[in-house]
Amino acid sequence: MNITAKVEKSKMFCSMESCVLNYIVPPVLSTEQEKLRRIQYTFAYNCVSCILQYLSRCIVGASLESTEEEEEEDENNSAAAISSRPKEGVYQVVGTLSNPENTKPHFAEETYAVSPRNELLSHLLECDIVLYNITEDTNQIEEATWAASALHGEIEHFTTPKSFILISTIMSWAKSKPPDPEDPEVPFTDDDYRRRKPHPNFVDHINAEKLILKLGKTNKHKFSTYVAASGHQYGNEEEVFHYFFKVCWLSETPTIPVFGDGNNFIPTIHVLDLAAVLQNIADHRPKHGYILAVDESMHTLQELTKSISKNLGPGKTENIPVENAFLSKDLTQKHLDMLLVNLRMESMFLKEIFNIKWVAQGGLVENIEQIVKEYKQSRGLLPLKVFFHGPPGSGKSTIAEELCKQYKLHHIKINDLISETIANLEKVVASKELESEGVGEDNDDEEEEGINVEEAEELLAAIKESMEQDAGRLDDQYLLKFVKDKLKTMPCRNQGYILDGFPETYEQAQDLFHSENEDEEAGGKIPICDPVITPEFVISLTASDEFLINRIINLPEIIVAGTHYTQERFLQSLNLFRELNTDDKTVLNYFDELEIHPLLIDVAKYEDPENRFIVKVITKELGEPRTYGLTDEEMEILERKAAEERLAKEAQEKAERERKEAEERAERMAHWEEWSKNQEEVKKQEQELLEAQSVPLRNYLMKNVMPTLIQGINECCKIRPDDPVDFLAEYLFKNSPDIE
Repeated sequence: MNITAKVEKSKMFCSMESCVLNYIVPPVLSTEQEKLRRIQYTFAYNCVSCILQYLSRCIVGASLESTEEEEEEDENNSAAAISSRPKEGVYQVVGTLSNPENTKPHFAEETYAVSPRNELLSHLLECDIVLYNITEDTNQIEEATWAASALHGEIEHFTTPKSFILISTIMSWAKSKPPDPEDPEVPFTDDDYRRRKPHPNFVDHINAEKLILKLGKTNKHKFSTYVAASGHQYGNEEEVFHYFFKVCWLSETPTIPVFGDGNNFIPTIHVLDLAAVLQNIADHRPKHGYILAVDESMHTLQELTKSISKNLGPGKTENIPVENAFLSKDLTQKHLDMLLVNLRMESMFLKEIFNIKWVAQGGLVENIEQIVKEYKQSRGLLPLKVFFHGPPGSGKSTIAEELCKQYKLHHIKINDLISETIANLEKVVASKELESEGVGEDNDDEEEEGINVEEAEELLAAIKESMEQDAGRLDDQYLLKFVKDKLKTMPCRNQGYILDGFPETYEQAQDLFHSENEDEEAGGKIPICDPVITPEFVISLTASDEFLINRIINLPEIIVAGTHYTQERFLQSLNLFRELNTDDKTVLNYFDELEIHPLLIDVAKYEDPENRFIVKVITKELGEPRTYGLTDEEMEILERKAAEERLAKEAQEKAERERKEAEERAERMAHWEEWSKNQEEVKKQEQELLEAQSVPLRNYLMKNVMPTLIQGINECCKIRPDDPVDFLAEYLFKNSPDIE
């Protein structure tokens, strides 16, 4: 993506390949500000949006002045500064989109169709500063070198001095020998750039760097060139470190992998600090052409991973062989090369020359809470916290399980939580015996996490004593502690939870969600609550006693056995629920006071044993999931399942069709046989009827006609008339006995 700054027009040109950044001319420009005319930038998409927004809000020449006053005004509020209203004299964005159908970025004034190189060169010639980023997309290397060479060939036609800035990567230093072999802790500085040796997979990057610096030596007054070697970028969507952030956020593994021994040092820089470095290069136009764009941190891969794990994941790391990293589909060869780099770096120019308003000067570890917040916001990863309330038998747990699958939430059921906590305490106590035998290996981690074996023993004993004294029921002081600790775990803070049926009373809710921060003050009558663990949705299922009792009675015996749905226990639970929810102060009243108004759903209204309609109503209330989309494996499973269901459905339809055809064929054959049989019977009956009807006629003919006919024939034989038939007819007519 390129950006160009222009005096004549207030535009910023942006594209997946190229983006032009322009600035609005202030009423009065200082001499230093007049040096800045037009800037052309190229960025990869992941960091483009953040950097372009930053630069589009920067006042031209602002970094030439002290940043102390500005830092006092909005300390730790860089994101708010970026989204603030544009001022006069700031850069604006216009440009091209790689896909014309894409939506125009909100920071862009106008977008154009992708231009061929001859048109792109004409845009470059209008710019005073051209900036290309080759850290993400290697395809940009060829275009960057072409752009620099094309501009260099037009030096004689320059009307104003121009600068070319290449954003490269510290991977062009990956195989460099230490500056002081006797002291490996001595870092590389900007002046060591001539001794740099690249990683074998980043040779094209160093060749581009050398070409850019060489082109700037011809005529420095007209065409100056710079290379900004960026440390591994983090912030917002996290770039190369996204793998660790995602694994921690998903919380699917007890430990976070560290590839190799993890003792390699990784130079880093926040993406907004990189944008500030670019702003300073454009403003200051330093004499030195090679600048290390790294923060002041010197952290190892182990330290970076452990910090991410503690603040976003399970808190533990595990060293694994580098070869195992290739098993992950989320890591490319380039990612692994960058994660395994081992460099100590210190940028002298950022300290001595530039005025940078740092977002994370101390690095990722020192600013991890802010980085985690940016990561969640940029990717829309927000926890979904739900409390389920309702009488026994209303289907809370069944519906909660379905919603947990759909939203990837953690289902907190009190009985399961108690069993889990007791098991964990017993595991900690058991580790004491292993430690005494010299078997324990994770003692350091346990000490860091504040695990105290003696406290665990005392708590476990107190829990068991409390449950023995109260017929297996745990006292509220322990129960509230378990639930609160669970809600504060990283999985619940990351993805969210569904709290099933607890708290049951106003007092329990108040004790559970009450904020421990004494500095907070309640506004009006609203209770003070801890926003980290307090649910944002309350779902209350309602139903009459008659409906619930009939539902339980109709459950199969195999489901009821061993549960609280037996007749005696169910009625006790139902009566207790009614007692707790008829007072003036109920658990729902507590949430009403917090202005978290419950969604009331009458279960009896939906005649749906599978709860599909109720889940649909709740889903509409909760909104879209706030998590990562389906993984490749999950997509493959769903596609395979869909294909299997489709094939099964087609086979079922084919079998049903064949069955119907066979039935119709058999029915037709049966009808044909029956019709043929009936037809034969009809013929037989007709024949019999004809024969029966012919007997009187035969008798009449034999008696009255045949004797006269025989006589007539005899007479005809004797006379031999010319017309025997006429003679015979005349004879019968005259001699018939019936005719008088």
